[in-house]
Amino acid sequence: MSSYEEDDAFEAAVARPSLSQMAMAARPMPYLDGLNAPQRQAVETLDGPVLMLAGAGTGKTRALTARIAHLLATGTARPNEILAVTFTNKAAREMKSRIGQLLGETVEGMPWLGTFHAICVKLLRRHAELAALKSNFTILDTDDQIRLLKQLIVAEGIDEKRWPARQLSGIIDGWKNRALTPDRLPVADSGAFDRKGPRLYAAYQQRLKELNACDFGDLLLHVVTIFQTHEDVLAQYRRWFRYILVDEYQDTNVAQYLWLRLLAGGHSNICCVGDDDQSIYGWRGAEVGNILRFETDFPGAEVIRLEQNYRSTGHILAAASGVIAANKGRLGKTLFTTGEEGDRVRLIGHWDGEEEARWIGEEIEAMQGGSRGHDPMSLDDMAILVRASHQMRAFEDRFLTIGLPYRVIGGPRFYERLEIRDAMAYFRLAVSPDDDLAFERIVNTPRRGLGDKAVQTIQRTARANGVNLVEGARLCAEGGLIKGKGGKELGILVQAIDRWHGQVVAEADTHVELAEMILDESGYTTMWQDDKTPEAPGRLENLKELVKALEGFDNLQGFLEHVSLIMDNGTEEQGEKVSIMTLHAAKGLEFPAVFLPGWEDGLFPSQRSMDESGLKGLEEERRLAYVGITRAERICTISFAANRRVYGQWQSALPSRFIDELPEAHVDVLTPPGLYGGGFGAAGMSASASPAAQAAMGSNLQDKASRADVYNSPGWKRLQARSAQRGMSQPSEARNMTIDLDAVSSFTEGERVFHRKFGYGRVAGIEGDKLDIAFEKAGDKKVVARFVVPADQADDVPF
Repeated sequence: MSSYEEDDAFEAAVARPSLSQMAMAARPMPYLDGLNAPQRQAVETLDGPVLMLAGAGTGKTRALTARIAHLLATGTARPNEILAVTFTNKAAREMKSRIGQLLGETVEGMPWLGTFHAICVKLLRRHAELAALKSNFTILDTDDQIRLLKQLIVAEGIDEKRWPARQLSGIIDGWKNRALTPDRLPVADSGAFDRKGPRLYAAYQQRLKELNACDFGDLLLHVVTIFQTHEDVLAQYRRWFRYILVDEYQDTNVAQYLWLRLLAGGHSNICCVGDDDQSIYGWRGAEVGNILRFETDFPGAEVIRLEQNYRSTGHILAAASGVIAANKGRLGKTLFTTGEEGDRVRLIGHWDGEEEARWIGEEIEAMQGGSRGHDPMSLDDMAILVRASHQMRAFEDRFLTIGLPYRVIGGPRFYERLEIRDAMAYFRLAVSPDDDLAFERIVNTPRRGLGDKAVQTIQRTARANGVNLVEGARLCAEGGLIKGKGGKELGILVQAIDRWHGQVVAEADTHVELAEMILDESGYTTMWQDDKTPEAPGRLENLKELVKALEGFDNLQGFLEHVSLIMDNGTEEQGEKVSIMTLHAAKGLEFPAVFLPGWEDGLFPSQRSMDESGLKGLEEERRLAYVGITRAERICTISFAANRRVYGQWQSALPSRFIDELPEAHVDVLTPPGLYGGGFGAAGMSASASPAAQAAMGSNLQDKASRADVYNSPGWKRLQARSAQRGMSQPSEARNMTIDLDAVSSFTEGERVFHRKFGYGRVAGIEGDKLDIAFEKAGDKKVVARFVVPADQADDVPF
């Protein structure tokens, strides 16, 4: 069928509803049952622009899917007239499943429900020629993108070590997120990448066209450009997409925003669902301003606030609301619940990050056993959400030590492994022989006797004849430009690629059989079978898993698109495990119990974010705090440490300014045993710290006011004098409290010591002025030398 016939068929499919469809509107509408008033308003307000301002846990997914069900059930729109855009494939699948459940039937059609990138792939393949591409173009992953940019940087004579390709990749990605083509770059960006960025960007785009390839940013950029320069194409899709629905609108970048504005420009039947208080992806191009100016972009828009929370307890919601209220750039809403108030948010201060990890580990074990005033909890119900990935190490080390099962969300992914990348490169060549980057990856894998000189010969021959590398290799093999085994093996490889591509085009074998054939005929499977390293068996198992994954797709190209778009291994870990992840990775998730460690200024809020973006960066950090708190359903624990090891260096810190913004009526301050009483406590904190933070860092002495008297007591002065004689530093304010890794401790391993809280113990290890001590009753702990004394001086300690 020609493209014109396809267009005619599609036009016919969007005819006005028939009598039977209009009669469907009189059917019962069970999907409306249980919706609260604002949710129902959002579902039934179908015409014109609508902004569903949905707070965390307010049932926005239910309202959004019910709205789609309402469009279908009433006959207002057919499935192929609805454009529904999500940010993840998982969300798209869940939405389609929910719609089917709401309607009590399988939802057929809905070809335009998916992610921005998935939908743009379909559009771009239909109109590839308008972007100077062929319809079978390849989607490059980050690794191939970096390799291509490296080639361009070297060709320009630039020192790649000084100006790395990854940096240029980030700059170009930023331009594409702003929908800027090389000819549209503003003057302000002309100095990027040592003033060579714009020229390299243009060269990169030209090279992509020669390769019949595009990267992720191109998927949206090309479609936006087509819509802007071909009014007939845009008008066609405006007629087809009569209703537009967008999830997570606060996370859209400029290119996504323009794409939506262009499509909705005809009828303005656009419903955007989002939460300005959860816009946390500014670092990857998201513009919170897109949702803040919705009413300006779409005059007459209906703004419907979903504020009734169905996830968290009252105290948790009040704490989150208290923090986010400090942001100025927000539309404003207040979450509430009709459920119980629950436990207050727990706040606790620790000496260092390792002590924080130890305490959290003990709390998790206690919750698992039901000894914290709640029923026993599953490990799957608990999560630790950190601001920076380097915080995870302390928890992983601690959990491995005590045998607590855990999973790290966001670790290395299946499709990023070496053997999988190699196999995928073979598959890409079978689909598109123009893919030079894939050819370069596998031309000598397994080894075919082709060194760097031979590869350079292939590249020169291809450039001289204006052909791709596969054709260049054919010319080299047939012309005898590469001698010996290398030339012979190269000819065999080219013939194999021809054969594989022919089978893809003719669909002679199933794509699963073809994949197995490619791995066998290329010698790649044999290479790992002959490999005697310990990793080889695992790599072979991964290749088997890869071939197995193909069974869920119609063809090889569909599978390659799937991998490029989601990069998800699709495997599930067995058994209960505590989840450890970053706050960014936690968005959209929820857990009965959440731990939020590392609430210290400089770490959270991030100093880098504040330095780079000022107030805008601080407000995004505060939104991240709001997201973290609202992940908790029943128990939320916030903690901070006075000292933390960052990239091998000990650093001191003050509690996060966000702690000052927590409403005290909804916070319980916990006192860890024996942390800040010995040496300094709330009295040693900055006066600017909130009362809650001061209390969390204080000791558990009954009379806090007596602390000054204690420090002036004769016993304390005698201890200070003896400490000075041993070269021990004096107590100081928290902002000056650091661990001196170069210090030479006056203690020796095996020496018996005394700590006022932990009692007697022996020094098991020494690191600078920090001691590993095996206490007789308190167990193993790390303590700074200034807070212990030799055992024979214990009687002089005034506590």
